[in-house]
Amino acid sequence: MPDDSYRPEPAATTVSTLSNAQDLIAADDYAALHALMQTWEAGDIAALLEALPTNKRITVWACVAEALRSETLACVSDLARSDLLEAVPSKEAVAAVSEMETPDLAEVIDTVSDSLSEAILESLSESERSQVEATLAYPEDSAGRLMETEWVAVRSNVTLDVIARYLRLRGGVPPHTDGLMVVDREGIYEGKLLLETILTADLTKTVADVMQGDTGYVSADTPQSEVADLCERRELLSLAVVDETHRLIGRIVIDDVIDLIRAKAEQPLMQMAGLQEGEDLFAPIMPSARRRMLWLGINLATAFLASWAIGLFQETLDKVVALAVLMPIVASMGGITGSQTLTLAIRGLALGQITNTNTRWLATKEIAIATINGLLWALVVALIVWFWFDHPMLALIIAVAMLLNMLIAALSGLVVPLILDRLGIDPALSGSVILTTVTDVVGFVCFLGLGTWLLL
Repeated sequence: MPDDSYRPEPAATTVSTLSNAQDLIAADDYAALHALMQTWEAGDIAALLEALPTNKRITVWACVAEALRSETLACVSDLARSDLLEAVPSKEAVAAVSEMETPDLAEVIDTVSDSLSEAILESLSESERSQVEATLAYPEDSAGRLMETEWVAVRSNVTLDVIARYLRLRGGVPPHTDGLMVVDREGIYEGKLLLETILTADLTKTVADVMQGDTGYVSADTPQSEVADLCERRELLSLAVVDETHRLIGRIVIDDVIDLIRAKAEQPLMQMAGLQEGEDLFAPIMPSARRRMLWLGINLATAFLASWAIGLFQETLDKVVALAVLMPIVASMGGITGSQTLTLAIRGLALGQITNTNTRWLATKEIAIATINGLLWALVVALIVWFWFDHPMLALIIAVAMLLNMLIAALSGLVVPLILDRLGIDPALSGSVILTTVTDVVGFVCFLGLGTWLLL
């Protein structure tokens, strides 16, 4: 006889399943959508919500089981989550976040409107409010904003047998627990006892005999980028957080670390385009337009600077029209050369690979690469121009201008992010704008200057 108590595990939600859900939404078949979502995990629901405009998010949100709402909101990106919470009634929003863990709740309060954040705080018990306010007191990008305050701590002088019996009596451990925190009587952090050690080691041994004393830990004010680096290098599933006296005050777990690593990978790409980290693709039009407005203004200013450089040679362009035709080639080749170096430099700075000792070697390498590529492609372009315009001097001018611009672009691609980093400015945010300005202005001046000198 089959076992009637057996229930299949929820099927993994694939891209095609999410697409099917969107087809149901487009057909306004929310009854079928509700049935489809019954086997979904919170992360799958979050992915669907992020792929919808605000009005559809509200409708789909009504299909989400109340028991899953807090967990779902924890998986949704900041901008999409605040957009959703501001769109639903205040009481519904407060109820939806009621079961969130302290770090996630603090993040919600920090990103929604003042009126909604006050309503959420008023709904909390005194102890819960104190925990959230304590988390918010830490700097925004610090480890303190991520740490959870629930963990299992043990002393180093007890045996593994005692620990095993204690865990059985306790009936469980907090989510994402890969080990127990080892502390002394004053709560000073000493290391971690892995759960696999409790299961496999001799139970007569003490915790001190088998614990990991050199496991990583951070202080509450450690930047989150350093937290991500440490966990990535050491492949940690959880990380202790200590205060200035080395007393254990919290832990950071793997799901938050994954979010950090993903955000760190996305950050340079988003900032090079002048977009906010975690940009909501389906956010309302006006907020999205305002976020992009400043970047477009900066780009316009640099474009006028390049145009001004061209204007200095208006007389030359009037007499030699071919220069105007060929001008974009010089700027384009310099731009791509500089962008290649800039991308590698920003990545090297983010990973801590670029230091004072290797900067000169990197500069030499990039100039050498630019020289090789510059000579090759300058020759190719010169031959094409010679054949196209039957003008050997024009071919020589564009070849020299292209080579000079590619050399300067390669050097700028390394120097610009280093200078910005020294000044405390994120090179991923402004490096591409400065580099584009340099390559355009230098390219135009070299090409048109040589043209003026040799052709007129």
